[in-house]
Amino acid sequence: MQRRSLKGQVALLAGATRGAGRGIACALGERGATVYCSGRSTKKKPATKGRRETIEETAEMVTALGGKGIAVRCDHLEPAEVRKLVSRIDREQNGRLDILVNDIWGGDTLCEFGKTFWQLSLDKGFLMLRQAVDTHIITSRYAVPLMREHGGGLIVEITDGDFLGYRGNLFYDLVKISVIRLAMAMAYELRKTKIAAVALTPGFLRSEAMLDRFGVSQENWRDAGRNHSDFLASETPLLVGRAVAALAADRGRKAKSGRVLSSWALSEEYSLTDADGRRPHWGRHFRKKYGAYRKFDESMYSSFQKGPKTLVFPNWP
Repeated sequence: MQRRSLKGQVALLAGATRGAGRGIACALGERGATVYCSGRSTKKKPATKGRRETIEETAEMVTALGGKGIAVRCDHLEPAEVRKLVSRIDREQNGRLDILVNDIWGGDTLCEFGKTFWQLSLDKGFLMLRQAVDTHIITSRYAVPLMREHGGGLIVEITDGDFLGYRGNLFYDLVKISVIRLAMAMAYELRKTKIAAVALTPGFLRSEAMLDRFGVSQENWRDAGRNHSDFLASETPLLVGRAVAALAADRGRKAKSGRVLSSWALSEEYSLTDADGRRPHWGRHFRKKYGAYRKFDESMYSSFQKGPKTLVFPNWP
């Protein structure tokens, strides 16, 4: 299948240092997009203890793949820094911003899985909410007006899971459900524009941090499957990246606005493969091993296109 080029399109990848953010930036680069790779970890000053990845490295990867990567240090918790970043994009790209991906996380050292909510650190939990939800709101607040001026585009909120079930930790669950709701809310308020807003989940992500955790590399990652069978159904960050790129290239993406999408479903819809040519399907693996789960229902977002007033306050315009 011929891939539609994204050459000439401009993307802001908020949280491009590693993981899904880096994979998405690279996939947009594969299609020729200009990608502003923002985050706090630079070669001069890494922001996450124990992690070596930087936004400059991601930008270099984007360029090597055929796009144009631009690294910009930005703390997305600081409105002034985000406003400055968007102003720079406006100035350098003649008012153009086509794609916004909110992938800021920063919660790897804050999660306390295995503890009940009354045992959790409030300081860690509230910091996680700040870093992984507030940052998304701040970034959208300043970036979307530029997208509206240009006339259209795509907003992607990266989450974990397309289901309603509990994710095992109070604050982690709040973060991942919150960004889904952000996509739904933005889709509703943008329903009369040409901007689509979606939430998107990868499957079991074989990120840099996860490879380190399992003591393997991308070359011998299957070795970890001997003790962790779920790992054999994992995917690299490039697959969810290619899903975003395919969405951005889809002229009919507006029909998906407000939805919770998955890398595995989009890989089938758009005939996408992972970096190694595989097409892992986490949803199928999960159902086979753990049983069916309740996904977000179509009725939650199918009415967004018409925007009935019953969904919101009666005086909503």
